[in-house]
Amino acid sequence: MAKNIEIRNCPGTLSVGFSTYSPTAIRRVFDSKKVSHILDFSNDDNLRLIIDDNIGKISISGVQEKFSAIIDKRQIILTPEGMQGRYIIKPAPDYKRIQHRQYMPANEHLTMQIARQVYNIQTAENALIFFQDGQAAYITKRFDINADNSKIKQEDFASLSQKTSETHGKHFKYTGSYTDMGLLFPKYVAAWQVEIVKFFRLVVFNYVFGNGDAHLKNFSLQQTINGDYVLSPAYDLLNSSLHVKDEDFALEGGLFDKEYYSDIYLRKRHPCQDDFVIFGKLIAVPDIQIRKILDEFLVSQPLVYTLTEQSFLDDKLKRMYIRGYEERSERFRRNSQE
Repeated sequence: MAKNIEIRNCPGTLSVGFSTYSPTAIRRVFDSKKVSHILDFSNDDNLRLIIDDNIGKISISGVQEKFSAIIDKRQIILTPEGMQGRYIIKPAPDYKRIQHRQYMPANEHLTMQIARQVYNIQTAENALIFFQDGQAAYITKRFDINADNSKIKQEDFASLSQKTSETHGKHFKYTGSYTDMGLLFPKYVAAWQVEIVKFFRLVVFNYVFGNGDAHLKNFSLQQTINGDYVLSPAYDLLNSSLHVKDEDFALEGGLFDKEYYSDIYLRKRHPCQDDFVIFGKLIAVPDIQIRKILDEFLVSQPLVYTLTEQSFLDDKLKRMYIRGYEERSERFRRNSQE
């Protein structure tokens, strides 16, 4: 029997006054099909995928299990064998070295909502859903499947960079820099001048919101109906610093080579806004766009506080989330004139 789960805010948009998914969430996430926010099964060992024992570097993506799901009538169910899954369910991981792991789904959901609602970043459609015992899981609608169940061509940046475990070792997805990634856009994207701006905004967002697991496989290019490639909707965004001890950036090379570091970066070991200006210039983002995007992150955004308060994190994690946002924002606001 399902545990009594009290819902006061929409588990999709975080809008107040909803005891289940709001009409907006139903339309965006579930194709206008009314579904229950409670699954008809529990998160037990029979459902869990096998976690690779050889995790190595502790990362968020390395320990998250995923279930494939579809809508059947008004219920989200696991994808039957032979059918194409439309959703991915990510429960909280069992890996005990992950702090506050039971709140990872709420963290990812909140971070994805902030990206979309505050910073106009195109994201994979997402929500929270709950197991019978009340545990929250993150659910996201697949964006690589067409309405006719055909797959949309997609390549992540590990593939585009021609990096594998055989060529670059076990941690290949963490190698290189974000500048290296940005310089691939003219090679693979026809309208790269448009898509590089989106990429720049996403890298800034990941820094300000503490996503230390934004590695090569968490960025992709996707083919359009016209055959061109564009930046895929953002996915796997969360404040990883709430769960593991992370560096400022997932990639070992950070934003760029040390020869480009600002004085503040060299002295404080954390980048400031000047470093992101340099990064933008290196990947050919127009100056006016660099300034516009940076200005959005240089000011405090009230909606970040509102969404965090309305999220499904507990009170302690809400305070930690906001404190991390404020600390990163303060570092970001510094410049070399100081």
